[in-house]
Amino acid sequence: MSQFSSKPLSRRRFLNRSIKGAGLGVAAVNAPYIMSKEKTTLRIMGTHVTLQEEIRQQAMADLGIKLVFEARGEAELVQKATTRPDQFDLYEQWTDSIKTLWQADAIQPIETSRLRYWDEINNISKQGRIVPEAPIGLGDAPYKILNIQEDGGLGAEHTGKISFLPYVHNVDSFGYNTDVVPKGVPYETESWGWLLDERWQGKVGVVNAPTIGIFDLALAAEAKGLMTFADISNMTIAELDKLFSILIDFKKRNHFAGFWNTVPQSVDFMTSGRVVIESMFSPGVSSANGRGTPVTYAAPKEGYRAWHGVMCMSRECKGEVRDAAYDYMNWWLSGWPGAFIARQGYYISNPERSRPLLSQQEWDYWYDGKPAATELRGTDGKVSVAKGDIRTGGSYVNRFSNVAVWNTVMDNYDYSLQRWYEFLLA
Repeated sequence: MSQFSSKPLSRRRFLNRSIKGAGLGVAAVNAPYIMSKEKTTLRIMGTHVTLQEEIRQQAMADLGIKLVFEARGEAELVQKATTRPDQFDLYEQWTDSIKTLWQADAIQPIETSRLRYWDEINNISKQGRIVPEAPIGLGDAPYKILNIQEDGGLGAEHTGKISFLPYVHNVDSFGYNTDVVPKGVPYETESWGWLLDERWQGKVGVVNAPTIGIFDLALAAEAKGLMTFADISNMTIAELDKLFSILIDFKKRNHFAGFWNTVPQSVDFMTSGRVVIESMFSPGVSSANGRGTPVTYAAPKEGYRAWHGVMCMSRECKGEVRDAAYDYMNWWLSGWPGAFIARQGYYISNPERSRPLLSQQEWDYWYDGKPAATELRGTDGKVSVAKGDIRTGGSYVNRFSNVAVWNTVMDNYDYSLQRWYEFLLA
């Protein structure tokens, strides 16, 4: 029995209800595009995590609009979004970009009254924890920056206007090749400190994203006992200086094999043997396993680095394009996208909507943390989960009950960015 609903819909009931309830709605959504000679074009800028070709094709078929995806690295995305809001309609990244985008006046409020599934979105997004007893974790838990307050700031009180659509989310850690690195015990022996373990010198990869990689390495430094932080989500100048002194020393000793910018690049790092342990995102782990490299996604005893995807609307998005943007946001929570990304290890903010589109075996593995009753295939059609495997870290509830820190833009972000690039060039 699921923890999210007392009685899940069967596929037949789900499809019948969708057809009956959405028939007129779909016609209304598609009518403007059917009547016009040219389809409305929606420009979406983001990362490879969500800007996938299968998603683009499915959304265009379902919505009758033209989608243009522009995938970039984190730093490029934030820079372009804050300076050229006229060059995108929707922006997809993570919560650590929200403060910067909002302060730059690059995005506009999203009205929850126009979000069809707003009431289904769970408490990770709205209250910061999946169950009442779970820790929220340090840093910018999504609820802290979700709602647009009466004074124009971002906060926890619901006002009917939000800064981003809560949708994809997950907990991140690192992946390691168990042909080389001995397999650890989730939450007991697996540790962020492994990223700075001298045994893997020259075979360590790190994500080249200043607001993400810095936390992976800070957690590693603290786990190794090299330093401590008063608040790892908001490091002081002195703490940043000490951290980067440690990291630059490791880099000069050729500890790091490379810094990856995209998920495909992280997969290449691992499958080519360039690295045996590295920062990874869930689809990268699935893809590497699908290629035959045995990669385990660690459940660190110190806790995960959690992230929450954000979908924001450019301040320049207006008229029929704005309507199409709302259609696309609603589509993301309508079921199919959540099922698609579940097969890559990601979660969606209203999982019960996607449950009927997953097999029982898929739901049991990806959401409930049960052993895989059969081989499971990823979105590329390749086997990514062997029969009998258990998802590292367990169930959705268990994994989000072990959050150490959320992706966050620190008060000293500008200084940390400067030190990050010094580290890369050292």
